[in-house]
Amino acid sequence: MTQTPDILCIGSVLWDVIGRAASHMRVGSDVPGRITRLPGGVAMNIAMTLRRFGMTPALLTTIGRDAEGDELVAEATRMGMVCAHIYRSEDLPTDVYMAVEGANGLIAAIADAHSLEAAGDKILRPLSNGQLGSQAAPFSGPVALDGNLTEELLQEIAQSLLFTNADLRVAPASPGKAERLLALIGHPSATLYVNLEEAGLLCQTTFAESANAAAALIARGAHRVLVTDGGKSASEGTAGDIITQTPPAVMVTRVTGAGDTFMAAHIASEAQGMGRAAALTRALNAAATYVSGETPL
Repeated sequence: MTQTPDILCIGSVLWDVIGRAASHMRVGSDVPGRITRLPGGVAMNIAMTLRRFGMTPALLTTIGRDAEGDELVAEATRMGMVCAHIYRSEDLPTDVYMAVEGANGLIAAIADAHSLEAAGDKILRPLSNGQLGSQAAPFSGPVALDGNLTEELLQEIAQSLLFTNADLRVAPASPGKAERLLALIGHPSATLYVNLEEAGLLCQTTFAESANAAAALIARGAHRVLVTDGGKSASEGTAGDIITQTPPAVMVTRVTGAGDTFMAAHIASEAQGMGRAAALTRALNAAATYVSGETPL
């Protein structure tokens, strides 16, 4: 029997191949370290954290009908995610993300999410065919959207009746894809989760602190925003009402997936009835624990 999800995670679900070294690195460095392959992608990272907070996410994505895809679906199912609505393509391979991290942070990364982009709106079919909703009875509940979706698909979502009752939570996949979120800036129920650099790209400027970035995004038309600035600060707010907190200080051992962890912890905290300040604190603590290496991937 298919589980009933209480949140949808729409976007990239792939394999993360991460190389980590304990030493500082620069272009051309060749150092010893560890290489791991783990389930990843923005939608998957969010879903994994949601599971740790007791929520049941459904994945809306594309995964190839290759060996890597079969293994990925099996792992997601084992973790308790609803995988019945995944679009399994015969022609498209399973996507992959590759990154190198040193003691000085992320050195470089390549996201091969071409299959997700090629699948387009096929991944949304369960929202219109009655499996998860329809135009007459749209899905009602939180929806985590991933900036790996194409700009065209994000624009379609922004205008679609299928998302009329949804509580949209939106994150860019990376600074390089942040401007795709402009399609959802004016959406009446969208909450944007961005870092300081991504906020600057959306506003075509640079910011010195998260509170100023949040205010600028709201002035640009965003319904609600959360802006993070690493270990310095994080701000959450709507028009005329911004709160700012400082994350706990920790030793950083990894960075890939930290923003997704923050977003998922914040969504789960609000779903469980926590107030604004408490939800922001819990999300910052979850992200800090994650980057310190204490939380399993």
